[in-house]
Amino acid sequence: MSDQPPPVKMNDNRPYLIRALHEWISDNGCTPYMVVQADVPGVQVPEGFVQDGRITLNVANRSVQSLNLGNEEVIFSATFGGQLEHIRVPCQAIAALFAKENGQGMVFEVKPDSPPPAGGDDDSGPSASGGDKSEGRPGDGKRPRLKVVK
Repeated sequence: MSDQPPPVKMNDNRPYLIRALHEWISDNGCTPYMVVQADVPGVQVPEGFVQDGRITLNVANRSVQSLNLGNEEVIFSATFGGQLEHIRVPCQAIAALFAKENGQGMVFEVKPDSPPPAGGDDDSGPSASGGDKSEGRPGDGKRPRLKVVK
């Protein structure tokens, strides 16, 4: 028999990393952008802005309403083409979170067949009260530079 204690099951670290990256990017005066794999079950984004199965969302506090970076999903409201949309993204559908200005951030593995979140967060959802703008892609013509961190 082994003298080692049984392994402790820990929660997925992705939601914690998402919150930390969002705060870090924002605290440094940059704009946090989130790349979402739109074909993952449970993703609710405006289909007209999805390109190649993905959508890049501006998730800066000044650009969205009622941002909730929960343990199961990210929920907020934002305007797309002048129309208010309610966005719901399971954390497992987030492919990257990076700063628009310099591309610093993190890439995550996405499994397209991931099941939707089991229960959801305590928040019942975003309020429907305006918002600035979320963008389909960074508009500067440059691709973000992302590094895989292991």
